[in-house]
Amino acid sequence: MTVATNALRHGLRPVLAAACLGAATLLIPVAPAMARGPDGIADVAEKVIDAVVNISTSQTVEAKGGPGEGRGATPQLPPGSPFEEFFDDFFKNRRGPGGQRGGDLQPHKTNSLGSGFIIDTSGVVVTNNHVIADADEINVILNDGTKIKAEIVGIDKKTDLAVLKFKPPHPLTAVKFGDSDKLRLGEWVIAIGNPFSLGGTVTAGIVSARNRDIASGPYDNYIQTDAAINRGNSGGPLFNLDGEVIGVNTLIISPTGGSIGIGFAVPSRTVAGVVDQLRQFGELRRGWLGVRIQQVTDEIAESLNIKPARGALIAGIDDKGPAKPAGIEPGDVVVTFDGKDIKEPKDLSRVVADTAVGKEVDVVIIRKGQEQTKRVTLGRLEDGEKPQPAAAKSAPEPEKLVTQKALGLDLANLSKDLRSRYKIKDSVKGVLVTGVDNASDAADKRLSAGDVIVEVAQEAVASAADIKKRVDQLKKDGKKSVLLLVSNADGELRFVALSVQ
Repeated sequence: MTVATNALRHGLRPVLAAACLGAATLLIPVAPAMARGPDGIADVAEKVIDAVVNISTSQTVEAKGGPGEGRGATPQLPPGSPFEEFFDDFFKNRRGPGGQRGGDLQPHKTNSLGSGFIIDTSGVVVTNNHVIADADEINVILNDGTKIKAEIVGIDKKTDLAVLKFKPPHPLTAVKFGDSDKLRLGEWVIAIGNPFSLGGTVTAGIVSARNRDIASGPYDNYIQTDAAINRGNSGGPLFNLDGEVIGVNTLIISPTGGSIGIGFAVPSRTVAGVVDQLRQFGELRRGWLGVRIQQVTDEIAESLNIKPARGALIAGIDDKGPAKPAGIEPGDVVVTFDGKDIKEPKDLSRVVADTAVGKEVDVVIIRKGQEQTKRVTLGRLEDGEKPQPAAAKSAPEPEKLVTQKALGLDLANLSKDLRSRYKIKDSVKGVLVTGVDNASDAADKRLSAGDVIVEVAQEAVASAADIKKRVDQLKKDGKKSVLLLVSNADGELRFVALSVQ
């Protein structure tokens, strides 16, 4: 009874287990295993809490309103600000000189709070870029309340990361990165933040998923966790039970702004690489292959004799990029890059970006069902750079209009008149689509009048008759689908697999 009483006193619901002692049966209360999570959480929190800091920023927002213009634009708070709930009362309801509402005619200073963590005792802090974006002043507030002005070392908008530097007032506690690639689903993790500079807050949960792509950026690869991540926790660290940082808490999905158990953290493998470059160069120097890629669907895989469907299909080549001199061509499927398997296009984007500029790497491609290895020296990706599609091989322009029907498409040989009518660039060669059967597979794949078929089954086509002939041959060979290389009027290429049944 003493055990049961103590369990109830501490808020535990005892579970009774029977143990036979001779002829008597004794009921022994047993507390649920792991009811409060692993015992190591408190030890980890105690060890790393002083490395977690508050990031306080201020920003002056110029008023846009003026006399005779009515109400001007009110300041916009940065995402995750804890002051959002006071926004209406402070800015919209207060009255300025003369009784006008909202302080519309005067500049205002807005504040935002987030979290960060120290990775070097010299005063280096990692946080989210959105925490410090557009700030006029940035301050780091340590766990003991000490406030120090900080400066930006570098930012990376694509991964939403930033590195700050401040002068330490006293010896600091720093934390190290762990290997996020070793995380397992269901593994316990600890989220620590310092949202209101009142001291660290600790929450615990498990890894719900890995490699999450939520379409927030080109290199999405988030850790999903149910550890509570609330307002002001952006930029804080996600720890494993060894006290290593395995992620940076970045965003949540929530209809209310509070945690509903769906939080996302940038994995430490990504963070560590970004932080190293920001500290070394003050900017990101990402690798660049110079290709445009697309998904290898089951139909495309069948057309290319690839089993199972995998890799990244090369849809276009930049004439000035590293891939072209290496011999990579449209229609190739990249399945391995620098020893790393490529299962889908996102994998190739991430691994290329993470590879050092100027490094020579082996790229394994599948071309016409056969594996080949190409040696590529990576270039540097410039922000805003958009690879240009390669033009197809030239074909002689037909002298007269020839039409044909195939695959649910109305096809016509390109003429000067048709090129002008559909505004097709001179560099685009192939066979023009002039109509699409609404009940066809081509309509489902969004082919439309004005598209140009450049290749059929990875062979260039010059006339509508060529397409009809090749489709008929594929049917005789028992093929279920045909792979088309299709260009729009501007020369942007994509692959489309259509059923030939």
